[in-house]
Amino acid sequence: MTDIILHHYAGSPFAEKVRIGLGIKQATWKSVDIPNVMPKPDLMPLTGGYRRTPVLQVGADIYCDTQLIMMEIEKRLPTPPLLPKGREGEARGLAMWIDRNIFWSAVGVVMGAIGDKLPEAFKKDRSEFSGRSFDADKLRASLPMVRDQAYAQLSLAETMLADGRSYLLGTEPTLADCALYNPVWFIKERLSPAASPLDRLPRIGAWSERMKAFGAGKRSDLTAADALDIAKAAKPDPASVDAADPSGLKAGRKISVTPDDTGKVPVSGELVGLSADRISIARTDPRVGEVVVHFPRAGFIIQTL
Repeated sequence: MTDIILHHYAGSPFAEKVRIGLGIKQATWKSVDIPNVMPKPDLMPLTGGYRRTPVLQVGADIYCDTQLIMMEIEKRLPTPPLLPKGREGEARGLAMWIDRNIFWSAVGVVMGAIGDKLPEAFKKDRSEFSGRSFDADKLRASLPMVRDQAYAQLSLAETMLADGRSYLLGTEPTLADCALYNPVWFIKERLSPAASPLDRLPRIGAWSERMKAFGAGKRSDLTAADALDIAKAAKPDPASVDAADPSGLKAGRKISVTPDDTGKVPVSGELVGLSADRISIARTDPRVGEVVVHFPRAGFIIQTL
């Protein structure tokens, strides 16, 4: 099987969501360390401008956003499953809700506490990333509110664990657990294991230790140059466009794909794949030749060119 390559950096919470999933599966994978701020000159030839972390590479196929990255890992490494049979939609729905709600409350808690200590380059980058000024004073002033929101939302997960189950949906970890581990890990890593509001959520504390024990699988380092060479030497997997898709889009149409929330950089190319849960575009770059870049359908905007 072609190597799974993860482009990420150690402190990325969304990368931790993927790393813990790889740990649950005890997967063998390659790690490419990327900068935590722009520019990212060794990533852009693969993604065509998409700048968010992490990015998954399998040969000449490039997967953006952890929604889709986790689905691709599940497809390629189905055992043990992260989508329990009969509850696939529940696990995916919980994960997306966590990504879009609990995660941002956790970010507010962390940035409110440490925002004034971060480097100016990071503040500038995140201002461009989010589309609004990184104001450490405002973040600190909002800390009580975001801490309360994080407490309220994490309390729902605490309640799910109240019947003694080991994980959110039962006896085995699922995609929902990987998603929740992301913001909990971020608070624990940047503040402390006993940071508020985690100090009031003992079941989540014990759950997070069970999750941490899975580790990150069997990881080995790969240089960015080697990853680019791998893409250039490979051919993308076949993809197809659903002829009955409600958008009416057809294969070969020139489109752009843009996140709807942060990092709103459009990536342009030729539509080669379209389904209910993904968009795939072919593009070329002198460094890597032809690649196909895949995005989740939910949370991304398609525009025709």
